[in-house]
Parts: sequence; C-alpha cells; structure tokens
Amino acid sequence: MAIKKVVKYGEPSLREPSKEVHKVSRKITDLVQDLFDTMYTYNGVGLAAPQIGVNLRVYVIDASTKDHPMKPMVFINPKIIKKSGAIVEDEGCLSFPEAYTAVKRYKNVTVKALDINGKPFILEAKDGCLLARAVQHEYDHLDGILFIDHCVNRFETDEVLAKHHLPPIDEDRLIVDTVLEEELEND
Repeated sequence: MAIKKVVKYGEPSLREPSKEVHKVSRKITDLVQDLFDTMYTYNGVGLAAPQIGVNLRVYVIDASTKDHPMKPMVFINPKIIKKSGAIVEDEGCLSFPEAYTAVKRYKNVTVKALDINGKPFILEAKDGCLLARAVQHEYDHLDGILFIDHCVNRFETDEVLAKHHLPPIDEDRLIVDTVLEEELEND
C-alpha cells in the first residue's frame, strides 16, 4: 500500500482518543497494510493508527526476534482484560525519534481484539517480553497516552526529550498506577 508520515510528539492528534472500528472493511485492511509498511520502513516493533494521523482503534505489532520468531499481528478494537506483575525497561517510540527512557509496565497482559478478518482472539503475553510491552505501548496510543506518561524519572525523561528537540513532559498526563507501583515494590 503506502508508507505514511509518522506523526511526531507535539502533534495534538497523538493525544486524541481513537474511535472504535465498526466493520473490518477495505478501508481498514488498507490502513493495516499502511501501518505494516510504515512500521517496517522505520524499523518499528509496533505502530498504532493515531501515529499516522488516523484516530481509529487499530494497531500492528511484529515482536519477532532472532530467538523468538512470531507472525506479525493485527489488533482491531483491542481491550486489555488482565494485567499483572511489573517491569521497568527502556522504551522508545517512532513518534519520538531516537528518544528512549525507562518506563513502568505490567509484566503480563491478556488482550482481546479482532484480527484482520474481523475474528475475535485473545492473546497472553508474559514475563515482560517485548510483545507484552508492545501490546501495552500501542494500546495506550489508542487512548492518547504516550510511553513518556509512564516514565520512571520525569526529570531524566525531560532531559532526553530536550536532547532530541522534543517538547517536555506534560506533568498533568503522568500516570500514577497504584497497582503497578505496588507490583514494582513487591518485585
């Protein structure tokens, strides 16, 4: 299909909640192909529709590694239905070129979504693997939440953003997840 422009941090559309997909139409299958084409062009692990300026609840992930090959995945109208454990890892985002910072994520997630054929599926991603983190990262994009909203250290993250000529963190958007904080303390 087409390689699209990735919306950069600071663009208001990255903060807008996305709309549900009512039918997996040709428009949606074309969008999915554009997401894959764009993600692979920029060497991403995942890409959400809002990152190419389309505020629909769709994202794609290819979390394959040399040691763990897996098929590319499509998530339409996803819902995270279960989460547990906690992990802190460096994370980046195609909307934040070259900027990485430590973020807090759940170690285990279960997501329910529709695939490219409109068929429902449930996926479990465990042990803080790349897939578990990518599912959460891309899911957040659909609600206008960005990975920096989960940062471990706001001041260090602001330094990283400044170094890459990106706007600072919006303090009001920082996420305080008491369950996740408790999980981190117990690990």
